[in-house]
Amino acid sequence: MGTRHTEATKQISYLSGALKAPRITEAASRLADHARDANWSYEDYLAAVLEREVSARNASGAELRIKAAGFPGRKTLEDFDWDAQPALRQQIAALSSGAFLAEARNVVLLGPPGTGKTHLAIALGIVAARHGHRVLFATATDWVTRLSEAHQHGRLPGELARLRRYGLIIIDEVGYLPFEQDAANLFFQLVSSRYEHASLILTSNLPFSGWGGVFGDQAVAAAMIDRIVHHADVLTLKGASYRLRGRGINSLPSTKTTTEQTTD
Repeated sequence: MGTRHTEATKQISYLSGALKAPRITEAASRLADHARDANWSYEDYLAAVLEREVSARNASGAELRIKAAGFPGRKTLEDFDWDAQPALRQQIAALSSGAFLAEARNVVLLGPPGTGKTHLAIALGIVAARHGHRVLFATATDWVTRLSEAHQHGRLPGELARLRRYGLIIIDEVGYLPFEQDAANLFFQLVSSRYEHASLILTSNLPFSGWGGVFGDQAVAAAMIDRIVHHADVLTLKGASYRLRGRGINSLPSTKTTTEQTTD
């Protein structure tokens, strides 16, 4: 019995290596005694061993996808301050199922600086990675820089095609800096290339009515917004910046456009 057991263990180790699934050896050894004591069938034992391998592989793959996404930090839904944004809890919980990714829907997070838009964008990106989706994160300015470089080297169509293979792209800080016309056109191409194909998450400190000033062209802004919100969940965050708490500052300068301010 001992010799047969040793030979079987060696065979499992060899076969696990050949399959590039070395964790099977550990799982098989760890579960063997329990399987015998509990009178598991061969099928139950095999299913349990393979389940451990799949779970470990998924966790490892998710971690690699999270690291490759380019997040500026690791933020989760668990550590978000829901007391500051209680109205969003149910909507975010629904989004965390990942169904919006399968439907190629977008998520837009609007609100003043410091209210948690980027935190939620990163957290949903991490959820997407754990659901098996490839994710890329960058600010709107960085995305335009990336596309501009591709365009200058004649690689823009290829770059847009490559980005379509990502299940989720996160565009942070739309509206913090205005774009020149060429940059606005590149941004529009990025949005258009993903329309009804793959998901975007965008954050902005401006309402949609202020995007015309960011992109320098009301028509371009309108066409872009139309594509973004056609299949989208638009969430509005409210309140003062969490960065100002305890500093005796209750608000930041208004993020409304000049036109909006004069018409209030």
